[in-house]
Amino acid sequence: MSLAPLGSVDVHRHLSPAAAARLLGHWHAGGPAYTALADALRAAVLAGTLAPHTRLPSERDLAVALGVSRTTTAAAYGRLRELGFARSRTGSGTVVVLPRATRPRTAPRARGGDAPPAPAPHAPIDLADLSQATSAAPSGLHGAYSRALERLPEYLSGGGYEPYGVGVLREAIADHHTRRGTPTTPDEVLVTTGAQHAITTLAGTLLGGGDRAVVQSPTYYHAMEALRRAGARLVPVPVGRGDRTTHPGRDRDVPGFDVDLFGSTLRQVSPRLVYLVPDFHNPTAYTLTVEERAGVRDAAARHRVTVVGDETLTDLDLDGAPDAVGPVAEPLAGDGTSPYVVTVGSASKSFWGGLRVGWVRAHPDLVARLARTRQSADIATAVLEQLAVVELLDDASSVLAERRRTLRAQRDLLCRLLAAALPDWHVHVPEGGLSLWVDVGAPVAQAFAAAAAAEGVLVNAGPTFTPDGSAADRLRLTFSRPPEELERAVPRLAAAWARVAG
Repeated sequence: MSLAPLGSVDVHRHLSPAAAARLLGHWHAGGPAYTALADALRAAVLAGTLAPHTRLPSERDLAVALGVSRTTTAAAYGRLRELGFARSRTGSGTVVVLPRATRPRTAPRARGGDAPPAPAPHAPIDLADLSQATSAAPSGLHGAYSRALERLPEYLSGGGYEPYGVGVLREAIADHHTRRGTPTTPDEVLVTTGAQHAITTLAGTLLGGGDRAVVQSPTYYHAMEALRRAGARLVPVPVGRGDRTTHPGRDRDVPGFDVDLFGSTLRQVSPRLVYLVPDFHNPTAYTLTVEERAGVRDAAARHRVTVVGDETLTDLDLDGAPDAVGPVAEPLAGDGTSPYVVTVGSASKSFWGGLRVGWVRAHPDLVARLARTRQSADIATAVLEQLAVVELLDDASSVLAERRRTLRAQRDLLCRLLAAALPDWHVHVPEGGLSLWVDVGAPVAQAFAAAAAAEGVLVNAGPTFTPDGSAADRLRLTFSRPPEELERAVPRLAAAWARVAG
């Protein structure tokens, strides 16, 4: 409910000076202070961390909180108004708004997936988006839908509600897990409306207000969001990385996932749930070793805590054989006998984001609990989409081979372009997944994201992916976009970097 009107703009919330300082972090990385401050505030709006209809602190209070002059904050607010991101009224303060379109735009495009929400309907026609890890559909998708449509009549005599998922898909998913090395039966599978729905349903079933949930830091943005909305307090553990990272001026050994630290954390905080991305981790691309997976299973059993393994990126092994059907490593669930290890899967990253079908592999008792929880959300997943996934899983080898070849070419292209245009950045080439986790060498990620947005390219600042706002020296850049968009983006990134680093 609105707290107060500001002309034609409702005010839904107030941002305190202290909260503004925490939100902005290391915002001033060079250039005029008022421009950097305005860019940082605008980046927060674009990233969804500063919501429209939020009243900003007064110019005087924000100046005190940031340690700058009131002239700086006044000029920054003025620039926000010029750009259409704020409105002010004497005596009522300055309120964040979304800019109105002033020139031809693309059709409205809402953002989702693993990118924080931003006002994409107001993006310019030639915007380059390296923030959202989504790809175009593979050529085999249309055929899968056509075959699914032919199978649909045999389901039309029923009511269409299958809270656990249609039997043929549950069987196909069970076979999929069994082929990967985890024997699975259909009663251990719940079909959901995408992986995000699976994570949200697990959080709503297993967590209560004040419960602790352990997550890797950094990790998938929307998973943290789902856990927090379920009332959880997030406890981070480092992701780790097993490769030797070498860069001019920086040469260090970075350890892999610390199983001992993980077990110690479980012992100390007694979490109700753990969320891990075992394969091609989002955003770092780290993959747990066989020994680390065994250590996670042992710790889960020892401390009797449910570990959710998000396998949505498992199929995207870019350096292996394109037509391979086996896993990059043994599944986190191992032989599948532990009731403490739960797997989340999805058709969205493997096949297409618009195909909103995911699943949970868990003990039948937990599957039944999850099916009851989902009744308050969506009741069941659309039948036609489920049948399409059956077809895609049956033809997974050829469909995934096409996707892997495309993504590998796009990954290599973006890495080459960045090496040429931004040689001071450290870009680790991931073996799989959809994105690069880039070390820019200075805690300027948020300021850079703002500068990049001003140049017409969207990127994700590292703190977005951490529970505590760390990783300020990192950026996540997705390579899932077409080559022409990647080629358009990199010169803009270089221009933005010149503004921030200069």
